[in-house]
Amino acid sequence: MPVIVRRARTADVAAIRGLVDTYAPDRRLLSKATVVLYEDVQEFQVAEVDGVVLGCGALHVMWEDLAEVRTVAVHPDHHGQGVGSTVLQSLLATARELGVRRVFCLTFETAFFGRHGFHVADEVLVDARVASELLQSPDEGVAEFLDLDRVKPNTLGNTRMLLDLA
Repeated sequence: MPVIVRRARTADVAAIRGLVDTYAPDRRLLSKATVVLYEDVQEFQVAEVDGVVLGCGALHVMWEDLAEVRTVAVHPDHHGQGVGSTVLQSLLATARELGVRRVFCLTFETAFFGRHGFHVADEVLVDARVASELLQSPDEGVAEFLDLDRVKPNTLGNTRMLLDLA
């Protein structure tokens, strides 16, 4: 059956919660409160086959030209079947539609993202003025992006990867 990727709906949050809970214990994904998943549902896309959600991912715009791919997860029974790639390609298409030029991720899955053109980002991704603006965001992912001390335990071992869409 074909994989269909679509915008997530509130009814999908339980399935997204299940995917997050699958990978949070070994820190491959950060656990998020269910209320945060509902608040962010408009950022998510889900992959489904025959009405069953098998994967998810989110695109969080951080600035005019920068967005983060977050919470990309696939049910373990469906690894290696292209579900994650399909979700990621859909998120990147959305980024292009929004006018985002650069997409980054914080990940342990460097091989997966590398296959999709992401490279390890050693460079500073925003200038001091933008970083100052981003400090005003209450979003934990923005704090992780800025590498603030209070979130360093969350990002320990992650690799920052970047894809230029331009």
